[in-house]
Amino acid sequence: MQLKKGMEKVPGGMMVIPLLMGAVINTFFPDLLRIGNFTQALFVDGASTLIALFLLCTGAQINLKNFGVSLAKGGTLLLTKWIVGGAAGLLAISLAGDNGLWLGLAPLAVIAAMTNSNGGLYVALVGEYGKEDDKAAYSLLALNDGPFLTMVALSLFGAMGFVDSFFTISSFIAVLLPIIVGMVLGNSDENFRDFLGKGSDMLIPFFAFALGMGIDFQAIIDGGLAGIALGLMTVFITGTVGYFIFKALGWNPIVGASEGSTAGNAVATPAAIATASANFAGLADIATVQVAASTVTTAILLPIYIGFLAKRRQKKAQTTISA
Repeated sequence: MQLKKGMEKVPGGMMVIPLLMGAVINTFFPDLLRIGNFTQALFVDGASTLIALFLLCTGAQINLKNFGVSLAKGGTLLLTKWIVGGAAGLLAISLAGDNGLWLGLAPLAVIAAMTNSNGGLYVALVGEYGKEDDKAAYSLLALNDGPFLTMVALSLFGAMGFVDSFFTISSFIAVLLPIIVGMVLGNSDENFRDFLGKGSDMLIPFFAFALGMGIDFQAIIDGGLAGIALGLMTVFITGTVGYFIFKALGWNPIVGASEGSTAGNAVATPAAIATASANFAGLADIATVQVAASTVTTAILLPIYIGFLAKRRQKKAQTTISA
C-alpha cells in the first residue's frame, strides 16, 4: 500500500491530509484521542512542541555561506514577498469588520500565506525555467519559512498602532530561538544540517494532525472558500509583482513569478503566532484553514500560471525575431 506516495500526489498532501483527518476526528469524535498520556500528548496537545522542533530543523537548512550572485536575487524575492504580503495584510487589518475578518479572510492568514513561499515548488519551477544561481537563491528564501516574517510584519504594525498589545521582546525571542539554534547547528556542522533536514519533513504530518485536532468543520466551512481566494491573491499578486520586478532588473521574470505560492509549513504559522500572543488565538483556527486552502490552491495554480507566462514570453521573442 503506497500511502505516502498517494498523499504526495495531492498538492500539499503531507500537510493538508493529516490536518483534515484531525479535523474530522475532532468534529465527530472529539474525545477519541483525548485519553491522556502519550496518545493525547502527541496527537492532541503536541502541536506547539512539534512546531518548535520543526522550526529548529528548518533553521538548520539556512546556509549562511551560500552568498554570491544568488544573494541579490534571493534578497529581492524575499523582500518582494514580504512587502506585498505585509501590505495586503495591513489592508486586511485596516478594513476588517467587528468579527476581525476582511471579506471573510483573517488578516493573520493573509500575511502568513502571502509572505511564505513553497520552496520545493520554487526549486522545481526554476529548475525548468531558471539557472543555477536562481536555484541557489533558495538558501536565502528559507528565511520566509515559518512565522518569522509574519511576526516582523505584525510587530511593525503594532508599532504603527494597527495591532494592539502584540509581542513582548521575550515572547518574540521565545518563538525565534529554535530557528537561531538550528542555524547555529546547521552552519557549524554540515552533518547536523543533513541530520536535521531529514527531521523537518517527517514532522510536518504529525504537527498538522495535532493542529487539525483543534479545528472543526464549521471552521472549514467558514474559511475554505476564502482560503481559495487567498491562494488566488497569492499567485496573481505576489507572483505578478515578482515577475515585473525581475523583468525591470534585467533578470529572468519567470523566476520572480515562481515565488507566488504558499508553503505547506505556513499552515503552522497562525498557531505559532497565537502561542506567542493570545490576542490572535480567536482567529487562529480559521486562519489555519485558510492558509491550508491557499497552500493547495497555489500548488495547483502557480505551475499553470508560470507555464502561461513562459509561453507568452516565448511567443513574444519569436515575434520579435520574425520582425
